[in-house]
Amino acid sequence: MKPLVAAGRGVTIAGIGACVPPVVVTNDHLAEVVETDDEWIRTRTGIRQRRVADPDTATSDLAEVAARRALEEAQVRPEQVDLIIVATVTPDMPFPSTACLLQDRLGATRAAGFDLEAACSGFVYALAAGAQFVAAGLYDTVLVVGAETLSKIIDWSDRRTCVLLGDGAGAAVLRPAAPGEGILGLYLGADGSGGDLLKQPAGGSRLPASPETVARGLHYVQMNGREVFKFAVKTMGDAAQAALAQAGLRFEDVDLYIPHQANYRIIESSARRFDLPLDRVVVNIDRYGNTSAASIPVALDEALSAGRVRAGQTVLLVAFGGGLTWGAAVVRWGYDRPAARPLEMPGRQPEYGLPAWIREQAARGRARLDGTNPARPAVAPPAAGAALDPAAAAAGGSGFRPAPGGEQAP
Repeated sequence: MKPLVAAGRGVTIAGIGACVPPVVVTNDHLAEVVETDDEWIRTRTGIRQRRVADPDTATSDLAEVAARRALEEAQVRPEQVDLIIVATVTPDMPFPSTACLLQDRLGATRAAGFDLEAACSGFVYALAAGAQFVAAGLYDTVLVVGAETLSKIIDWSDRRTCVLLGDGAGAAVLRPAAPGEGILGLYLGADGSGGDLLKQPAGGSRLPASPETVARGLHYVQMNGREVFKFAVKTMGDAAQAALAQAGLRFEDVDLYIPHQANYRIIESSARRFDLPLDRVVVNIDRYGNTSAASIPVALDEALSAGRVRAGQTVLLVAFGGGLTWGAAVVRWGYDRPAARPLEMPGRQPEYGLPAWIREQAARGRARLDGTNPARPAVAPPAAGAALDPAAAAAGGSGFRPAPGGEQAP
């Protein structure tokens, strides 16, 4: 297999940071605006709650907090950063890039910057891209960020998607390392023929924003859950095997598995395929939902604070996402975090409740689905006993069982 990391210097993760917005929306809160309940969501996805950004909070706001925390942990000043890569499907705007906005806010005056879009695989893709610059000796310090405000592109009247997604940001600082340390294996893949399975149809050059695209709800996330589930279970295993083979390792060498947090049943199925016990799997989907490109770095940050990631351990990161895309990274971890750190935005505490703006958007969505808007036919909601997502029906099995270690929502 051709190595993905260029022959040259080793590359290590020198610091991790993360940030989640303070507003906590539980399953019971969502039941106030869509036909669902806590048990229905929890047993089919493992999600109990998710974080939602305020209407005036942009992706770059969360990214900045995560980036500063990562730089602090790596003991790197912003002006030492050579390159910033932001993985996101919810940039502040089409251009300039969120990376450039972040560069300015951080004061990283010498850094180049660009955005990368690989949906939920974005952080692993960005990690691979950034590693090449360091391995080749072109740059010494690369800041990689996965950040999303998916609440901005959710149809809050569609329980097939609104219960799944959340907001957050995570960042990693890449630095040179001795050969055999840091990132040991990387693997990326894509299959554009599956692009229709998970998409945001409007807003680009194919369907520019117009009154009609807004009226038809084409700026919201759309997903074929059954097919995405099947794709995820297969590709996560294939990507993990390829990355481990590149590192010269096997599944039994993995100390900690940090998968993309999309659905607990997908996580459980992949761990079973790898023959990994659940005490070696990081699960936080119950508290944050699917945060797309932020998913893995947020989970990694929590694992560091909990002491589950320690120097010398082998950590496996695996993701899949729209595109369709997938990727995996094998990392020999290089440091311990001496004390736990918060994920909240500075000066904020968790705030439980359903924001008024979500209620308003859900009401507008229901009016559209009821046929008030003739531009889009009415769609009957799933039956009360139906799976939240066709993927759940495909998965089978029992309800949510949190991973050992008490990783549960309040």
